[in-house]
Amino acid sequence: ITQEFPEDGVLGEEGASRSSRNGRKWIIDPIDGTKDFVRGIPLWAVLIGLEQNGDIVAAAACSPGQSLLLHAGRGMGAWANGERIHVSGRRDLSQSVLSFNGFNKIGVKRFADRVIPWVQRFWAVRSLGGAVDAMLLAQGQADIWIEPNAQPWDLAPLKLLVEEAGGKFSSFDGQNTIYGGNAYACTPALESHVLELLNG
Repeated sequence: ITQEFPEDGVLGEEGASRSSRNGRKWIIDPIDGTKDFVRGIPLWAVLIGLEQNGDIVAAAACSPGQSLLLHAGRGMGAWANGERIHVSGRRDLSQSVLSFNGFNKIGVKRFADRVIPWVQRFWAVRSLGGAVDAMLLAQGQADIWIEPNAQPWDLAPLKLLVEEAGGKFSSFDGQNTIYGGNAYACTPALESHVLELLNG
């Protein structure tokens, strides 16, 4: 990136940090799901997002263990291994799949007293890891994704993938940002149920 785009900034989980001189910044997580990677569980991903003037405009998420590559461009749709993808049209929690990344994370504390009754309303619950959960959502295989604790590099490409697949993305406090420290994403018809959990 430095060689090809010397004016671009870089932000990465492994300590990469270079200021942008042109409004563009590459946000990279070389291995999202380190614990899975270490244990040989094929549910980790490489995440790359390109931010321009504060907006994510290009995204890629690759899960090598699943031979799966998702990519998106702002206004260009989202794609998985060359096929256009969309979030589901689910409207009923009893027919929906919830992906919840870490019931043991610190961000759960704000709604811990109501999370179990809320979770019990779903058809199925999964916790496969942040990137993989969001990739399922973008492909219409899951319907709500909750990420209680995350850094920008965990979220940058996933935000655009979900949005370009027709889904909703937000921090817990209602901001359309990757810098809120947490996030949720969902098919549009189910957003009110997510807000019910977050806001009580």
